[in-house]
Amino acid sequence: MSYHVYLIFVSFEASMLKQFEFSFSQMDIYTYMKFEDQVFCHQIAVLLLISVDKNRVVLNSCKDYRPEARGYINASLVTTSSSENVSQFIATQGPLPHTYEDFWEMVLQYHCPVIVMLTRLVDNYKMVKCGDYFQAEDGPREFGDKCIVTKWIRTTDTSLELHLLEVNHKESEEAPMSVLHIQYPEWPDHGVPKDTIAVREILKILYHVPPGLGPIVVHCSAGIGRTGTYCTIHNTIQRILAGDMSALDLVNTITMFRSQRIGMVQTQDQYCFCYKAIIEELEDLISEFNTQRS
Repeated sequence: MSYHVYLIFVSFEASMLKQFEFSFSQMDIYTYMKFEDQVFCHQIAVLLLISVDKNRVVLNSCKDYRPEARGYINASLVTTSSSENVSQFIATQGPLPHTYEDFWEMVLQYHCPVIVMLTRLVDNYKMVKCGDYFQAEDGPREFGDKCIVTKWIRTTDTSLELHLLEVNHKESEEAPMSVLHIQYPEWPDHGVPKDTIAVREILKILYHVPPGLGPIVVHCSAGIGRTGTYCTIHNTIQRILAGDMSALDLVNTITMFRSQRIGMVQTQDQYCFCYKAIIEELEDLISEFNTQRS
């Protein structure tokens, strides 16, 4: 990556802001998925956040422990590229007690190596933003026919909480799947963090995860605002490093994500945060490259 690419990206920031304002005012005029009955409604936190049909995650009905779910989960496969150098994401709402089992079925079925959680369990107003689907420090936890075990827990200086989990079906004779769970609890709902350091630390951790291992699960509470913001940052950096200069057009990236999941990147502040995080990460990468050359 050259310094020239960095300068081009920085120069795009002012003009792209006006484009985003128009895009935001026209956002998400897409065809919503229609259901013939209401059997799934208890799984959908907000009706307007239903996954776009063609991109929604479909659970294997033959392995679905809860027949009433009929393979449905509020989750979407999102990406901008079929390149092996660019990660695919599963953007989803924060699991709730009645969807814990579906969530872990999805992780197993799609071989997801990492879960990025961008919310607290309960916010400062005592509102539940996500259920506790992952903490298992006191021994194995079971969700229907799934079992999770915590191997280790670490906390970073930037308030990231890392859990290495092992996940499997209870009766399976196969080796359990290792899943890295990264929680960033300090990202406020509908807002942005005070700086980009922790978000970029997540990205630096995931540089070491080959995109071909499986999609990265990303969720906040509803699974669109903070989730879309992180996916945009991660995707843009990966594509720039792979030489894809179309990644410089952030509005196009967000538009593509919104065509796959309604509402990805909710606010102008989140859009500006994408730019800030990407620019600062590019500065870091250029600095590292120059240091290695000297």
